Parts: sequence; C-alpha cells; structure tokens
Amino acid sequence: MVFSARQHTAVVDGIREMAKDTWAIRLRQPELAEQITPGQFFMVRPADGSDPLLGRPFALYDTYADEDGRPVGIEFGFVVVGKLTSLMTHWRIGDTVEVWGPLGNGFPVPASEHLVCVAGGIGQTPFLAVAAEALGLKRYGLPQRQLIERPKSVTLCYGVRSQEYLSGLDDFSLPELQIDVATDDGSYGHRGFVTELLQQKLDAVGQDVNVYCCGPEPMMKAVAGVCRDASVKCWLSLETPMACGFGACFSCVTKVREDDGTWDYRRTCVEGPVFEAERLVL
Repeated sequence: MVFSARQHTAVVDGIREMAKDTWAIRLRQPELAEQITPGQFFMVRPADGSDPLLGRPFALYDTYADEDGRPVGIEFGFVVVGKLTSLMTHWRIGDTVEVWGPLGNGFPVPASEHLVCVAGGIGQTPFLAVAAEALGLKRYGLPQRQLIERPKSVTLCYGVRSQEYLSGLDDFSLPELQIDVATDDGSYGHRGFVTELLQQKLDAVGQDVNVYCCGPEPMMKAVAGVCRDASVKCWLSLETPMACGFGACFSCVTKVREDDGTWDYRRTCVEGPVFEAERLVL
C-alpha cells in the first residue's frame, strides 16, 4: 500500500446531532475525500491552540460530492467522551481544523456472495461507506477500487444499549441494504446481543460470507468466535487508542499471530486498523 497520508487544512461544512451524545461533522477537504477508502481513518485536531495537543482518530463515515459528482469532503461520527469531542460539538460551519490522513488499511473490497457488517455502539461508523461500495452505489479511492462482483446480499447487524443511542439509521436507508437492530433493553428491534443477529444471519445464508466488524472489544471477540465456529472469514476494525496515527509512537500496538504460531506486536494505525480475526490474539 502506498503511504499517501499528509496533513490537510479542512473547513467545517456541517455538524449534526445523530443520537444521544453522538454527533457527525462534515469537513470540506477534496484531496482527502478523493483518496480515502472504507475503513480508513484520519486524525483531527483544532487548527489553533495546543489543548488538546494531539489529534484524535476518526473513521470515515462517508464522503460527499459537489454538483458534478466530484468528492469534496468527508463526514465522520463521534461520541462525546473527552475534551476534544466536547469541543467539537461547538464547532461551527466555516471553522478551520487540521486533518492528517488517510490512515490505515481499511476493509477489503467484498469478495463473497454475502456481506454482513456487525456494529456495536459507534462501531457502525465505517459501514455506511462499506455498504454503499458493496451495493455498487459509490466508488472510493484513487485509483477507484473495483468491485469485481456485487454480493447477493449486504446486511448491517447493529447493536446498542437502547433506542436513544441508535445513530444514522436514516443514513443507512440504502437500496437493498438489510438492517437488523438489537438493543440490550429491547427498546428497539431484537432484545439481546448483536451476536445473536449475526448467528441468525449465518444460519440463513450459509458459508460464503464475509463478516466485517467494529465496536467494543468484548463484542468483537464474541463475533470472532461466532465466525470461527461457522468457518466464516471475519475482519475486525480495532478501536485502539492512538497518539500519532502514523506508526512513530507505538502506543496502539496489538498482538498478531505469525505464520509459525508465535505472536508479535503490530501497530494498529499502520498495519490496521482492520485485521483478519484469526490473526489477532484477543
């Protein structure tokens, strides 16, 4: 993979509240929008000041285009959990920010009859672009990625604590995308864990399935176990805390199995954030 990341200046083009403590921001930055692919991420920080000093990583939600269809910006979602994300809810259209990206490897182009995306919490963020690409609705990257054959079905299994934390369901209203929702308290959709929805889907479609997953680590570990038992290929997008985003600080390492059965550390920001589940030591 060619390392094409660089520092960009971007302008806030929109901000909206998606759910409880959950927001989305649009940044106008044509060069980044043209290059980024589903599952990649970028580091964001204010253009002025030094508190916080370091940027924070955010996954691509989707790109948006001008009236001629050219990508001109990116959108990302976030949950308010700390100083920067609290400040970001007060950003206004026209504000200038710094963005470093695109970073990481992203999800592979789907290569199976069925694609199931499994999300927990804010983990649905990467899957709007993944689904749009898999359904043949959009293309990403420079050069643009090629979808060899469209999957017969694309499904999003999305789990949250309760209905008030569901974010972006309207955005996911894509033609032929199946959406299955689970809530812990039963306030919306299936009452229980999102892994139960995954198991139901795998039982229905058989083995020619790719599973892409993002969310809390315990959930991803459970998803990996379901896929292992079903002999289904699974990729996990890790949400490891990062400091630099480009591999210099080694603060985001994770254990990855080697071909000889041993394991070593790999940097989530460079070798990931997407890893084959069978290679991870969870």
